[in-house]
Amino acid sequence: MNDSEQHVITVSVIDDDPLVCQAMSMILRDYSQGRVSVVSTSTDGATAVRNADSEHPDVVLMDVAMPGIDGIETTRRLRALRNPPHVLILTSLNPSNTVERSVEAGAEGFVSKTDAPEDIIHRIVGICEGTPQFNPASQRQLINDLSMQRPQSRRDEARALLDTLPSREREAVLLAAEGCTNAEIAGRMFISERTAKAHLSSAADKLDMGRVQMARLVERADL
Repeated sequence: MNDSEQHVITVSVIDDDPLVCQAMSMILRDYSQGRVSVVSTSTDGATAVRNADSEHPDVVLMDVAMPGIDGIETTRRLRALRNPPHVLILTSLNPSNTVERSVEAGAEGFVSKTDAPEDIIHRIVGICEGTPQFNPASQRQLINDLSMQRPQSRRDEARALLDTLPSREREAVLLAAEGCTNAEIAGRMFISERTAKAHLSSAADKLDMGRVQMARLVERADL
């Protein structure tokens, strides 16, 4: 028999709306069949940390959008306690990057305020058994956030590669990507055509790319 079956799971509910705290407390009391007990509620992060430090709840249900110390920073402080609770983020998950930032702060799962009571209780029990809990809404948001970050990551990588080049070689590569010939590059940079060609050749060696590949690199860098 594991620990979550041997004792009642203690929970602290944190939300800046007292009505949400009250409603969530009633849900956990009425639907958990005695498996969950709410030991406290808080409407701000500072109080939540003080309560957790003295009460040692097993799980904290944490709202994200709170005035002052938001739920993500509060999660970070809770996880730094000597006896840190598990943290389930309780939110509608509208702001972008909420899932990623919450996980970085130490959250181990997510429940929506609109999830069925049985699902919320299931995730509370699951997190105490050591299983991360991602509800469908948090999974969708994480996928969306990662898909939005991927193009930016590719752009930043391309820019970083171009930034490794000396300034004149980089300028020549950018002009070549515009479709300029060596002669046109020379005219734009006020150098000889031979020097323009040398700049491109040196850049190609450093990047280990041909002229077409360098043009695609510039396109990916969105310069």
